[in-house]
Amino acid sequence: MTVTRPARLTGAALCGALALVIVVWLLRDLAAFGSLADLGRYWAGDHAFLLRSRSATSLLDPLLLLAYAATALTALRSSLAGPALAAAGALTLALRLPGLWATGVDALVTTLLTLALASGLVVTAALGRQPASEPHARPRTGPAVAAGVLCAVAAVVGVAWEVHWARALPVEATVDRFTGGRSLLLPALAVPPAWLSVMLAALFLAAAGSAFARAPHARPLGLLAGLLLAGSGLAGVATALRTGWAAHLAGLDDTGRLALATSAYGLLAGAAVLVLLSVRGAPHPAPRRPVAALPPAPPHPRPPGW
Repeated sequence: MTVTRPARLTGAALCGALALVIVVWLLRDLAAFGSLADLGRYWAGDHAFLLRSRSATSLLDPLLLLAYAATALTALRSSLAGPALAAAGALTLALRLPGLWATGVDALVTTLLTLALASGLVVTAALGRQPASEPHARPRTGPAVAAGVLCAVAAVVGVAWEVHWARALPVEATVDRFTGGRSLLLPALAVPPAWLSVMLAALFLAAAGSAFARAPHARPLGLLAGLLLAGSGLAGVATALRTGWAAHLAGLDDTGRLALATSAYGLLAGAAVLVLLSVRGAPHPAPRRPVAALPPAPPHPRPPGW
């Protein structure tokens, strides 16, 4: 299945609108912080900036901005426009849902607008379907299985961290990590950390399953998962290098070492998934002609004038 041209254009426009919402907030934060480098350090968790000022956006926002741009291009140019639009819309709905109980009128209005646009993406992908003129190419077996393993491991690691924090923190703090309670100093548009981890784990598992099955939609789903995995890992590695964690690895406790290892894995695994699933898919075998449609074989020996 693919989607009609009007659905492609509508999906690209909705992705553009979602990207524009993020751009407006990014420009607002950039004006408050004064430089993109300072804002980037805030996204990466710089505690000095966390104490001095507070942004509305988080690291997730620029990553989603890239995802919307890529999805808009896919909608306009690729036969996999439908799965790409559906994946981007469903992920946005899952991640932005906690914003419904966020404090602040601006954040709530932004959440409602974002949820409406994301719902439009899912509806457009569903209603704009039409039979494809030719079968979609499936990802090649080797790259697909490798990408699936990397995504599955990332999902297990994310869930394991949430189990660790649930056991280490009081019940009230654990609940706040899912709901974004007042005990967390989160940006206005930020997704609660535990909710984000669970939703990303679900995305990684879905990407792994589609990759193992070599489904046609494995590429848009896996590329979305790889982007978010690499982006989160990059932030952790950058913070570790800037604060000297990597240089003083022996002095870290077990939790610090595991956190650094998790960030390094996210960066490397996410980049590998992006590369593996960017490889052109295996061509679908041409349909074989039925035997009845073939011309009759000449008799043997051939009669005169055959």
